[in-house]
Amino acid sequence: MCAFALRDMKSVDESAAAPGPRTASRALLAEIAADATPTRAYSPIVLSGLVRLLELTIIIVSGFGVHHLHVAPTWGYSAEYFIVIPGMALLAVVALQALELYTTQALRAPIGHGVRLVCGWTSVFLAALAAIFFLKLDGALSRVWLAGWYATGLGLIAAERFAVAALVRALTQQGRLDRRTVIVGGGPAAEPVLRDLAAAQQDSDLRILGIFDDRSDSRSPDVVAGYPKLGGVNDLVEFARHTRLDLVIFTLPISAEGRLLQMLRKLWVLPVDIRLAAHTNKLRFRPRSYSYIGNVPVLDVFDKPIADWDVLIKTAFDKIVGALCLVLLAPVMAAVAIAVKLDSRGPVLFKQDRYGFNNEKIEVYKFRSMYVDQLDHTAAKQVTRGDPRVTRVGRFIRKTSLDELPQLFNVVLKGNLSLVGPRPHAVHARAAERLYDEVVDGYFARHRVKPGLTGWAQINGWRGETDTPEKIQKRVECDLYYIENWSILLDIYILALTPLALVKAENAY
Repeated sequence: MCAFALRDMKSVDESAAAPGPRTASRALLAEIAADATPTRAYSPIVLSGLVRLLELTIIIVSGFGVHHLHVAPTWGYSAEYFIVIPGMALLAVVALQALELYTTQALRAPIGHGVRLVCGWTSVFLAALAAIFFLKLDGALSRVWLAGWYATGLGLIAAERFAVAALVRALTQQGRLDRRTVIVGGGPAAEPVLRDLAAAQQDSDLRILGIFDDRSDSRSPDVVAGYPKLGGVNDLVEFARHTRLDLVIFTLPISAEGRLLQMLRKLWVLPVDIRLAAHTNKLRFRPRSYSYIGNVPVLDVFDKPIADWDVLIKTAFDKIVGALCLVLLAPVMAAVAIAVKLDSRGPVLFKQDRYGFNNEKIEVYKFRSMYVDQLDHTAAKQVTRGDPRVTRVGRFIRKTSLDELPQLFNVVLKGNLSLVGPRPHAVHARAAERLYDEVVDGYFARHRVKPGLTGWAQINGWRGETDTPEKIQKRVECDLYYIENWSILLDIYILALTPLALVKAENAY
């Protein structure tokens, strides 16, 4: 939840901000960005969740395996085991979770956490033995089976932990589990925060890349607690466009409200978590108001939208539903391709550069709707009613959005589009002869998530020509609403209403 109202941020006079310093060269920033960017990053939260599921499966399978070998040949399969085995397996996972054995640090060092693992596993079986004794279940469950399950399960979990540790260490060395972090605000206020965070780095996946500060005088030296100042806030925005950045921590006090708002106004468009360190704040909130990074208390300002498990769920939804749509719509796409080819000479598909996630330029596919010698690859001129550049077939497929169907290949094969999200705009798209980002304040905030084939703006009637500033403003407002309120149910709702929205559309040419 944002701690500052967006209307307050937008009211800040940006011209009052001091020009950003250039304490680090562009070459140095580019070098750091390149060094900090792995081919792909993985969420530690998802990793620990998958290990929980894996261990739950191992425990259940080992329990039934020992039962099959020892109990079933003599006594057959009784209902008690089908209740006890899953119940004890779930209790074991809960016990290991309570002992903090699913953190990245615990997964990376199985030997150092081995005693706690054995204690947690043993406590579950001691609890089971106590239940058998007090409930007088001696004849219902085999104690030899219980001992065999204890030994087998512990051995399998130990082996699995060593295998997981090798994987986690490899991912850590590649930087794929790092939580890449920068500090905004240098000087004396940043020093204690940086020292505490540096100590936390040893036991966490935090990786501090440097400091950004708009001040260039003695209050903000070039190096603080061993970390270099890389530039100003404007440099930080550019830096985040070229490397994966996960976390921004402000070390400014809440009393510096004007300066905070100026910086947040620039940074809220980035797909990152933004936190305010509480070290230097004289205000004291209830303990539950803080979250902690190591021992550093912070206030949550912005959260990265669609993170961790949400990313996995949305990606799986896109791939599965997108693949089904490709299969079901294959005859329609074949018919459109034939019609485009017969109507005018030239290729069937048209490729265009659009803005993707985090302002990355992506290439999207469409069925060609214009004459080949009048194609507009940069969208420098919007298509209007009766536009002579559009072919006869092109008018129909643009009106019905059939020209967008090849973007299913972007969703399923390339993965740079989602089924639902803010529509990807052409990089030179304009409203009233002005670029979109010149018309709408905070326009690039819509790129904090992956763009989509359809979206909240489209089902609310804001598709087609954007010939006035109001139209693109409304579209961006819908996009931001979608980002802040995303759920998989909302995606399903938007997909279900899209065909109806296409039928009702009047301003798509």
